[in-house]
Amino acid sequence: MNPLTMEQAAAFVAMPLDALRREYPNHIMHVLNGPEDVQSPRALHPVFYGSYDWHSAVHGFWLLARCARLYPDLPSQDAIATLFDAHFTAAGMAVETAYFQTPNRESFERPYGFGWLLALAHELDRWQHPRAKTWLAAMQPLVTEIRARLLKYLSILSYPIRSGAHYNTAFALALAFDYARHYGDSELATAIIDTANVFYGADRNYPANFEPGGDEFLSPALTAALLMSKTLDAAAFESWFDKYLPDLSAVPNLMQAARLSDRTDPKVAHLDGLNLSRVWCLRQIAQKLPAQHAVHAQLTAAIAHHLNASLPHVVGSHYSGSHWLASFAMLALENSND
Repeated sequence: MNPLTMEQAAAFVAMPLDALRREYPNHIMHVLNGPEDVQSPRALHPVFYGSYDWHSAVHGFWLLARCARLYPDLPSQDAIATLFDAHFTAAGMAVETAYFQTPNRESFERPYGFGWLLALAHELDRWQHPRAKTWLAAMQPLVTEIRARLLKYLSILSYPIRSGAHYNTAFALALAFDYARHYGDSELATAIIDTANVFYGADRNYPANFEPGGDEFLSPALTAALLMSKTLDAAAFESWFDKYLPDLSAVPNLMQAARLSDRTDPKVAHLDGLNLSRVWCLRQIAQKLPAQHAVHAQLTAAIAHHLNASLPHVVGSHYSGSHWLASFAMLALENSND
């Protein structure tokens, strides 16, 4: 099942180690409340200023922590710790938290950045590095802020956002659910389970034949199935999935990898991310279904096809992809016990 090797982890880690210190180019989504808000990316976000945008910086740190945890002998362990020491300070995190608390920024990074921020906290708590708990403690006020914002968001969201990009509801909730389950956060876990049931529980014959869009990095169909695989028990998930996608052969575009025309284009490069995030979803769906289920062969073939299409293009990619794709490659190679 294409397990992650230390050599791959080392190559993935090299990408955020470079990008997380690179302030420009930078795509900021920034509401100006007045002339005093005209500031550089690093002034606005002293922790998460690199990697082109805020959420990519967050999951770049997630990737570093995850690879360092899984491979204690990784040659870049010292470089990773040095980067965390420089960025994960109480002062820097206070600025990051205050940014969210400023008027007119309620929707900043919602929900994609929310999910990744909670995933980063989850990963830091699992990492046995002697300073990991110190870095997590510095980050805790921001984690508390984001958790509260996610709960509020779920209370006001009337419909799921079935986008193939950052506003996708299911992807963020899948990350947040793993965080909630790890911490025994029953309030957040229950809110996510209830939301998933309301938004996706009655889905039948999902029109996945309309996928993919031309600049998607997520599959609306598969992210919803991923979330349901996490929030339902095995028998309930099998019953739901058999009604949700009753005939995978009828949706060939979902089982075949997306084709890219120009990997230097930031939007077209999203499709490599789509192929990799699909693998993450397909793996977890397959793991939740019984081994004898009729779709297992199709899922296994689709996983291999998607990996072969995009995994070789992650390391050494143009910055339009390299600032974020390694995290999605990490998800694609994730094992359920990681």
